[in-house]
Amino acid sequence: MSILGISITKNSLALGAFALVTAAILAGTKAGTQERIEAAERIAAQKALLEIIPRERHNNDMLLDTLTIDQAHWEALGLKSGGDINIARQDGKAVAIIVPVIAPDGYSGSIKLIVGINFDGTIAGVRALSHNETPGLGDKVDLKKSDWILGFNQRSLKNPAPEQWAVKKDGGVFDQFTGATITPRAVVNKVKDALIYYKKAKPLGEANLPDKANAETEITGEKQ
Repeated sequence: MSILGISITKNSLALGAFALVTAAILAGTKAGTQERIEAAERIAAQKALLEIIPRERHNNDMLLDTLTIDQAHWEALGLKSGGDINIARQDGKAVAIIVPVIAPDGYSGSIKLIVGINFDGTIAGVRALSHNETPGLGDKVDLKKSDWILGFNQRSLKNPAPEQWAVKKDGGVFDQFTGATITPRAVVNKVKDALIYYKKAKPLGEANLPDKANAETEITGEKQ
């Protein structure tokens, strides 16, 4: 092999080794970053859940206590790839759930929400997790910008009646924003859909079935 050929071979090996090291570093960085992102998302999710169902109302880990939403209800809730409800329990008894919904028809795109629903079918609270609404107008769905979202507290399909679940401009009882109707209309409609889901699917009935640990205790008589 000529000197030129040897030089080319050495350079190729060096470049290959460099590429492998770089790929390993990038993979490690991505994994570490992903872990930090997931940890931050968990903290944010837990904070949002606790705003709706405070600790004094439950003593379980709502992030880990979940039920998968049946595919038959995905479309009504705006969920393209499914999702889980989070369950709040006090001493093992389900007292409320938190339902994820997505309003696809916000003014600037989809609005991701969570809706807390008490055992009696009243709303425990609603929070907007993400949106792209216009600052100063549609972003009032965010509790940091306005207390409008608190107007859903204690509402139900009986308060108001289903036909009045709309903004005032459409003949309903909910306020719209000054200069912005599309955003609140989208949110009102989707919160109503969450209540309809609760009424039809009765997820708290399923939530109160024994979980795996309790079922094993009942069968074997031994605690895990």
